[in-house]
Amino acid sequence: MKSIFREYDIRGIFEKELNEQMTKLIGYFLGLRVKKIGKTVAIGYDARSHSPLLCDYLVSGFNKAGCDVLNMGLVATPVNYFANFQEWGGVKPDASVMITGSHNPSQYNGFKITIDKKPFFGEDIYALGDEILENFDFEVQDDTTCKKIDAKQRYIDFLTKEFEHLRGFDKKFVIDCGNGVAGVVAPQIFDNLGFDYKSLFTEPDGTFPNHHPDPTVEENLRDIKRELEGEFDFGFAYDGDADRIAFLTKKHNVKGDIMAILFSEMMENPTVIGEVKCSQVMYDTINSYGKAVMYKTGHSNLKVKIAELNAHFAAEVSGHLFFNDRYFGYDDAIYASLRLVELVKNGLDVDRRIESLPKVYSTEEIKVKTSESEKFKLIDEIKELLKSPPKDFPPIKEIIDVDGVRVIFEDGWGLVRASNTTPVLVTRFESVDEQKAKEYEEKMNSLIKKAKEKLK
Repeated sequence: MKSIFREYDIRGIFEKELNEQMTKLIGYFLGLRVKKIGKTVAIGYDARSHSPLLCDYLVSGFNKAGCDVLNMGLVATPVNYFANFQEWGGVKPDASVMITGSHNPSQYNGFKITIDKKPFFGEDIYALGDEILENFDFEVQDDTTCKKIDAKQRYIDFLTKEFEHLRGFDKKFVIDCGNGVAGVVAPQIFDNLGFDYKSLFTEPDGTFPNHHPDPTVEENLRDIKRELEGEFDFGFAYDGDADRIAFLTKKHNVKGDIMAILFSEMMENPTVIGEVKCSQVMYDTINSYGKAVMYKTGHSNLKVKIAELNAHFAAEVSGHLFFNDRYFGYDDAIYASLRLVELVKNGLDVDRRIESLPKVYSTEEIKVKTSESEKFKLIDEIKELLKSPPKDFPPIKEIIDVDGVRVIFEDGWGLVRASNTTPVLVTRFESVDEQKAKEYEEKMNSLIKKAKEKLK
């Protein structure tokens, strides 16, 4: 059960790992941590069939710890984050928990935790897990006492007001909510603003009957792509809990690092944080008019860094987009949709701008299977091997080790990093020349193979 306590959140299979006892203890021991700074916790949940039951278990744990619980019911993850910045009966939450399995299969669920408006992650989550497992026989009685709050409507009203200037937008677009919780907020906001759009799969259904709600997988975009063959100019697809977006035009699937360029060009002297998987085109372009900072992958890492630097914006290639410019610094796919509509309304030709950027060849994320115990050791071995690389290895200009190993070559780069959430190494390669990108992939993969052999 220790494996459910992950780098960025708590996540596991319902009943098998996230059972009644485990969830009540998470609520109780997390509640004790909240009590060090306050006592009010806001809870929301996604569309999975077991989310309301996990909510009851979690509320019981928080009540046992002496916390006051605000229950917002079925909401998108950004609504949960938003609740931390609002007053509810004169009280601001000291913490929030979003019950969600995000884009995982339907048998999974989990908890994204915020304390004092900051992500609760990494060593804090691991320490929480250790304490729970040491006290697993501790008894928590059922107590679902809580105060209901309508965070969803306040969020809808807030974004409607913030983007009132978009009323009259005349282009047609399509959205795919993937039967996740984007469907409980996005259409209402878009209707309020009078947009001309079509929505797909807005009914929340935790079995995800139409397609899996992970917009980074091309197969999951087939329905929205079919719609874009017709009258629609562009489209948005959301993941299961609506903190991640895919943006598609008729010509392009616009990744998060390219969206970072589009947004930052409209900001004055912007500071933008990107993860290690972001294209060099993003870093070079933004550095020509602002400052681009490379940092670790992971929504929790980027939220911490954006606050530390008071940066305007942060992005992951996967579509986690964090606006600290005119917003609160967390990842919100619905808010990102409205900012994209704003760019188009202000005259941006997205396809033309993308096609004017330097041409590079980038691989998708390539995952190399390994084990939880081996993955970080492999990265250390690869670092050692790079100190004296093979004779046929491409010339190295620089090695960046902020998260795994990003090797800068003459005409591109290669990345190998250990996933914080699964037992894999994640690789990505980019070059101005397609053959060079393939060469970098081949040479870096040979290093991974040698590292594996050294660990045997």
